[in-house]
Amino acid sequence: MEHVQLTFDPLDVNEVTRHVTSASCGAISLFIGTTRDNFEGQQVVRLEYEAYDSMAEKEMQKICHEMRDKWPQLQNIAIVHRLGLVPVTEASIIVAASSPHRKDSLEAIHWAIDALKASVPIWKKEIYEEGSSAWKENKECKWKNDES
Repeated sequence: MEHVQLTFDPLDVNEVTRHVTSASCGAISLFIGTTRDNFEGQQVVRLEYEAYDSMAEKEMQKICHEMRDKWPQLQNIAIVHRLGLVPVTEASIIVAASSPHRKDSLEAIHWAIDALKASVPIWKKEIYEEGSSAWKENKECKWKNDES
């Protein structure tokens, strides 16, 4: 089972965990990306995310399928990304997977977050304490790398 979601609501780790829990699995691995309060010496007060929703969901689903190809032992996968304003310490993304043993789910989660940053059309703006802001590119972003 795959669960892919974009939402403006705060993310609930317990809810995402329920989506991937399976009686046949001894491992659930999670990655939770949160808003930190600083970047390159500037005080960050919040992030703002925008997405090309339909394309983002398709790319997230594609990542789920690629995870299954690379780690066939995965049972359930969830990728949930928050949109809109995300204050400091709150989660902007949760990627979760269950598998019979930890190695598959841990490796898959690590791969998935990098794949998501490289291919899913979700954009992040950092808003700083003094009032300025900046849109940020992921260094993994494949369309950025295609330009060079």
